Amino acid sequence: MQFTRRDLFQRVSGGVCGAALGYLLGQDCPAFLLHGEEVATAARVFNDLKPRTPHFPPKAKAVIHLFMNGGPSQMDLFDPKPMLDKHHGKNYFDKIAGEVENPQSAGALMRSPFKFAQHGGCGMWVSDAMPHLAGQVDDLALIRSMYTTNLTHEPAIYLIQSGKMGPGRPTVGSWVVYGLGSESQNLPAYVVLDDPLGMPINGVENWQSGFLPPLFQGTRFRSTGTPVLNLKPDIERPQAVVDIERGLVAKLDDLHRRQRPGQQQLDARIASYELAGRMQLAATDALDVSHETQATQEMYGIGKAPTDSYGRRCLIARRLVERGVRFVQIFINAQIWDNHTGLATDMKAACDRTDQPIAALLRDLKQCGLFDETLVVWGGEFGRLPIAQLPPDKDERKAGRDHNKNAFSTWMAGAGIKGGTNYGATDDIGLASVENRVSVPDWHATILHLLGLHHDHLFIEQSGLKEKLTGVLEAQVVKGILA
Repeated sequence: MQFTRRDLFQRVSGGVCGAALGYLLGQDCPAFLLHGEEVATAARVFNDLKPRTPHFPPKAKAVIHLFMNGGPSQMDLFDPKPMLDKHHGKNYFDKIAGEVENPQSAGALMRSPFKFAQHGGCGMWVSDAMPHLAGQVDDLALIRSMYTTNLTHEPAIYLIQSGKMGPGRPTVGSWVVYGLGSESQNLPAYVVLDDPLGMPINGVENWQSGFLPPLFQGTRFRSTGTPVLNLKPDIERPQAVVDIERGLVAKLDDLHRRQRPGQQQLDARIASYELAGRMQLAATDALDVSHETQATQEMYGIGKAPTDSYGRRCLIARRLVERGVRFVQIFINAQIWDNHTGLATDMKAACDRTDQPIAALLRDLKQCGLFDETLVVWGGEFGRLPIAQLPPDKDERKAGRDHNKNAFSTWMAGAGIKGGTNYGATDDIGLASVENRVSVPDWHATILHLLGLHHDHLFIEQSGLKEKLTGVLEAQVVKGILA
């Protein structure tokens, strides 16, 4: 049989195409470690929001993340330090000069302007800046030994949100919905309730999907007015007409997609439009707090200053997880916890906006039977220093605190959490975590664990690496806070 040049090129072409196809399939088939065994899935990279089986039975079905961007001061909220009272005004800058971001404004050791008391059956210390949360301490697991690796807002926020100190990485919410999908197909799996007063530091990068398919990025909902812009058509038409139109569009989309396989941006765009159609009723209902009783609205502080906005978003968060949303994140505008000056007044103002709504959220989740299946997480990107930071006029009455990467406090409550737990400790002045220290990767691993996901087993192949939320550093689940 004669072997022609045309035969040669046909076979070479087929081999190249086959190699290319094999490469593309390899890119779209990540390996997942399930129960300790590496199994290559036959399916492509997850690119839908259908519910998926976790690695092991979960404690939590959903997460509400209350992100306190700005860095709340641990020794003024949850971590009282009698040594600061005793040595107030004593110079300490020379001992921590390398840990101060703004040395030109550094002052002496500064006691807290707030009074502390023990609360609940567990005797947890909480300052009088948070009187409402103080009544819920038996539901909290307080971690007083957190630490991070950067004392500047932007990289520290990237780290707490995505596991690395830079942009372009999937955030924790994106990893969660990538691994688990959603119980609701009529609402986004990952919803962001940012502050109408302004975006947080790093903006939309706080809820980006990074190198995961774009379908898993957070979806912003507005807490006042129209929840999602351009969701409803300008002209109402008969439902039969709408159904026919959607069916035709779905067929055209499917034809277009099959002609362009492996285009994740296209898949996400089509999925977003399909979800938008289903959301027209579901989103409006979920965000309409007028359906709640007047007593419930008053419990959250809705309708009065300064709690209305944050209270409204906390109540919406409860309504969203009630409807199957997997991950809800609530932000506060700008940096209200970044109290470089005016600590006594500005921190009190931050607590006045958030304390009552957060305590109400915990109580309401219990009333609705959602507390045992919802994980509530509170915390910022780092803590504050025990020394004063003085304003330009050096008026000590206006003093605040500078950033501190070596110690801060966070808490968790709800599904799988041992309420009334005090975990870890800082040194005598609150400068550094010294007992049962908890890193950001540990914190991430614990959240994933409560959702039934192993932090080492949830990954995606990227440039030959198994990319994970917890990165390459060793991470440990904080078992001391688990029920």
